[in-house]
Amino acid sequence: MLAFLTTIRDAINHWWYEFTLQTKLLAVATLVVSLVMSGLTFWAVNTIQQDARLNDTRFGRDLGLLLASNVAPLIAEQNLTEVAQFSQRFYSSTSSVRYMLYADETGKIFFGIPFWEPEVENSLTIKRKIQLPEDYPGDDDQPMVRQHTTPDGIVTDVFIPLMADKKYLGVLAIGINPNQTAVISTNFTRDVTIAVFITIWVMVILAGVINALTITKPIKELLVGVKQIAAGNFKQRIGLPLGGELGELIFSFNEMAERLERYEEQNIEELTAEKAKLETLVSTIADGAVLIDNNMQVILVNPTARRIFAWEGLDVVGKNILPNLPQSVQMEITRTLYEMAAGESESAEFRIPLNQPTKRTIRILLTTVLNLQRESIKGIAITVQDITREVELNEAKSQFISNISHELRTPLFNIKTYIETLHDYGEDLGIEERQEFLETVNHETDRLTRLVNDVLDLSKLESGRTYNFDGVDLAQALEQTLRTYQLNAKDKGIELVQELSSNLPLVIGNYDLLLQVFGNLIGNALKFTSAGGKVVIRAYQLNPQPESSLPGNPSPAEYYANDILYEHNYCSKVRIEISDTGIGIATEDQQVIFDRFFRVENRVHTLEGTGLGLSIVRNIMERHHSQVHLVSEVGVGTTFWFDLDVFDEEASPTLLENTTETSEVTTL
Repeated sequence: MLAFLTTIRDAINHWWYEFTLQTKLLAVATLVVSLVMSGLTFWAVNTIQQDARLNDTRFGRDLGLLLASNVAPLIAEQNLTEVAQFSQRFYSSTSSVRYMLYADETGKIFFGIPFWEPEVENSLTIKRKIQLPEDYPGDDDQPMVRQHTTPDGIVTDVFIPLMADKKYLGVLAIGINPNQTAVISTNFTRDVTIAVFITIWVMVILAGVINALTITKPIKELLVGVKQIAAGNFKQRIGLPLGGELGELIFSFNEMAERLERYEEQNIEELTAEKAKLETLVSTIADGAVLIDNNMQVILVNPTARRIFAWEGLDVVGKNILPNLPQSVQMEITRTLYEMAAGESESAEFRIPLNQPTKRTIRILLTTVLNLQRESIKGIAITVQDITREVELNEAKSQFISNISHELRTPLFNIKTYIETLHDYGEDLGIEERQEFLETVNHETDRLTRLVNDVLDLSKLESGRTYNFDGVDLAQALEQTLRTYQLNAKDKGIELVQELSSNLPLVIGNYDLLLQVFGNLIGNALKFTSAGGKVVIRAYQLNPQPESSLPGNPSPAEYYANDILYEHNYCSKVRIEISDTGIGIATEDQQVIFDRFFRVENRVHTLEGTGLGLSIVRNIMERHHSQVHLVSEVGVGTTFWFDLDVFDEEASPTLLENTTETSEVTTL
């Protein structure tokens, strides 16, 4: 069965493809017209049926009310004989009534037409009750209308409450036969519609057969010729002797093939070579290159442009470029492209930020492409340059110059102001005033020196300079740092506490760089902690990584020398924490606290500093293949912490840092 259906489907497909385009369009148009006509006809039939039902409903309601008003008094007087006679006369006088049922207030049927035949009356054991709808209003004086379907059509059921002196006596149910005229009209309309539909399709099939017999062969020949031309066989000709429009088409085809053959012989080799050169040249350009015509259709695009505009895997050649451009680019250059295509301008330049597929900044250069005589525009060349790095460097340069200028200007201004005052009015000043001025100048000079030193330190760290790493005694380095800041802490009334685990092992590091880290972190803690506060320095060893987890169980020296130590976390770590009970760091500041020249005091304007200390700390920790972390809460305090690898005495006494490796700072 499946094979038979497949054969039928293939035959229909083959038959359909045999038709010409005109025949297919005619068939589709006929189908649409026939479906529209059929739809309109069936809509009309449905409308007629609805009108008939509505008329039946109205007729049944009015008839029921009329009958109920005549029999209700008779039922109230228990004159059922007169009710039966009146109902029989009423039923016999019209063919529209299908049945009439009288039921008391309990629903028990006490009389019905046509259920009054002798065979029913003689069956004394039969008791019938009328099944009223659930939403029947009961003693309401308004009738209820329902409909049900029978083999003869839709019958309208009308339920009329029998009321006499506002007393509910029961219900009268009347069935109304469907309107035969409407039924006949509906059936006739349906039959005519089916006949018209069949007639139309018979005519279409006949027309298709005639069309296939008279036009299919030359169309096939022409199709084969077009395919041969598309394949490069310009010697193809069609020799069918036809007249009319089809003959003109075949003549034009032969003429086109002849011209193409001459053109191929003269220019195709040269054009192919030039195109290959152009495509090779464009594909090797570092910038993105797109060539479009005056209708915005893409002619040529190189891999760089595909990568920038996320066109990998998309066939954009021959398509309109505008819908395929990122929205931000499309909004910027659309108007200019149309102006250039119209000859209103020759070139334009744009700088546009992109968010998709990656966040970057691009420069777009638009240039018109003219013909050899430079008289008409043949297209537009679009050059796309990724200037993200350039923009970032310019921003970083501007920010650095702005910050360093501001930081240098303040102490220089103060020094110059006080020296000029001493020079001009030194004899008028007292000894204490001159001493105060000199102390201020000395303080500002120290501040300027610190700034220059910090800039130089940061520059050296970022310049790729190589540092020697060896075993460092953390206890000694921390002790030296604490001696430096002990007096400062005492003057400010801050408790400086040292909590070092006993028998701390040596760590891998550079002694001088670690001193600078400890000095910056402890100095910041003292600076931002009020009198009565507390600064705590902790150092303790973390649990080592089991050696069995490493492949081959190599020595630590081998791992450290090859920079694999940090990937496998082979050595045990020593953690250093510097905690304070100072002002804390807000969440939004924690994200940029390690940036150059960023200072919390920039927000509160109370303390001095260069804003380079934490940036230097971050760079030094990167040299140690570690990361600086912080936990802080405003008004509670801040804790900076980092880990250092334990020094293995079996390793080489001097381990050089791989200066090409960097790691990002993680803020918790």
